[in-house]
Amino acid sequence: MNKRIRVLLVEDSLADARLMVEVFKEEHINVDVDIVRDGEEAMAYLNRQGKYEAAPIPKLIILDLNMPKKDGREVLAEIKCDSTLSTIPVVILTTSQSEEDIHKSYKLNASCFITKPLELEKFIAIIRSIDSFWFKAVRFPANI
Repeated sequence: MNKRIRVLLVEDSLADARLMVEVFKEEHINVDVDIVRDGEEAMAYLNRQGKYEAAPIPKLIILDLNMPKKDGREVLAEIKCDSTLSTIPVVILTTSQSEEDIHKSYKLNASCFITKPLELEKFIAIIRSIDSFWFKAVRFPANI
């Protein structure tokens, strides 16, 4: 696939966001990543409000659960209840290992739930798996 894929990364940890973008670059993953730091900013981006009025609609959202202002659970619920956003796949990437978080995320129609590993090599492997599945195997609807 030669076309670049727009990804919205919703992550409050600047270190985790930078690491993910760096892995995308080092692995030559064909994505354009926009980063927002909390749930309110994510919804402003997705609803094209304020400074995001010209924001492109992402093909994939990578969403952390535990964030300030509006957490990822609330963001996921809002995305999946909005007819213009609901078809965008949402990958939960979080430090949480809670069965309750896993269950609730899938109940809210998350596309998948991934627990962030603490080890760098395992984190890189997760990013590679996101690339091989979401950016190489999956077909996205044309309208997103």
